[in-house]
Amino acid sequence: MSSVVVANIGELVIFEPERPIRHDAAVVLVDGVVQWVGDDADAPPADARVDARGGAVIPGFVDSHSHLVFAGDRAAEFEARMAGRPYMAGGIRSTVAATRAASDDELRTRLTTLVAQARAQGTTTLEIKSGYGLTVADEARALRLAREVTDETTFLGAHVVPAEYASDRGAYVDLVCGDMLAACAPHARWVDVFIDSGAFTVDEARRILLAGRDAGLGLRVHAGQLAADGGVALAVELGAASVDHCTHLTDADVDALADSSTVATLLPLVEFSTRQPYPDARRLLDAGVAIAIATDCNPGSNFSSSMPLALALAVREMGVTPLEALAAATVGGARALRRSDVGQITVGSRGGVVLLDAPSHAWLAYRVGVPLVREVVGGVR
Repeated sequence: MSSVVVANIGELVIFEPERPIRHDAAVVLVDGVVQWVGDDADAPPADARVDARGGAVIPGFVDSHSHLVFAGDRAAEFEARMAGRPYMAGGIRSTVAATRAASDDELRTRLTTLVAQARAQGTTTLEIKSGYGLTVADEARALRLAREVTDETTFLGAHVVPAEYASDRGAYVDLVCGDMLAACAPHARWVDVFIDSGAFTVDEARRILLAGRDAGLGLRVHAGQLAADGGVALAVELGAASVDHCTHLTDADVDALADSSTVATLLPLVEFSTRQPYPDARRLLDAGVAIAIATDCNPGSNFSSSMPLALALAVREMGVTPLEALAAATVGGARALRRSDVGQITVGSRGGVVLLDAPSHAWLAYRVGVPLVREVVGGVR
């Protein structure tokens, strides 16, 4: 076993209910698992010592929504959007074509690079979806590659209806619920559906989610990105772990979320990239809804893996405090993945610790765009 003490911590954000922040603290990890948290003066000896230099230490970010297995880019689409063309879900099909044409090694190289970029910004737990293959073989391949870097893999065969099934949506839904699910379930922990006018209806989503649940997968849902589409009610009804986007919500949606265990995962980088209205996180928190913040890193609606930037946007645009935003990006993400071993710094946690070149967690929003992550210690797949 190998132990390391992270010492000389000026501010330690641990998110324990009675004491979310400690000062003049230290943390001991053994083989990446937190074994001790306390005052710096009382820290036990360890094999190695990391000096926090009096700065802030936070839990590793939990990015509970990303799409990192793809080829090509959609920079031209972004430029057109900035010139006034609205975002539409159908642009996903261009990424599908590039991804299908790419080799395993090309996809793996891109994936490895994106994961390294995320970790450099403090992300230690990543969920990764398929959804850019949309054939049995390509969806299974995407999940197999994603599983090489994370255990939090999500089958998203129901991302959009591919061009070859445009005239027979029912046949594609049959494929997703049948052969595609059978091939993908061994490589996935979750099943997801994109509910939108350019993607899938609530009725189609219900069928796909129930098939995924019958195959042993947990449920996640994309809903409310472009309109209040009924997806939130479906997610709550079926007990989904998370409903993601939640940009457009009715009062009934908010009430349903507040009375459920479903986490509302907010993706402010998408609103930044698409110039859509930001979700009202304050409204959700005040209603008692559990929220998470994630990146939704993907080539179309947001090609950024920066959890610090997502957090800063939530503070600036969504009505939350820096500590509430950090909680949503750590503890909230863990809840969205139904995990209790990541997202906070307590004995038994496996999510790693992040050392900041800053005296306080608030600097993540205060010094927006500045690379404040100095070192990441530990972390899980």
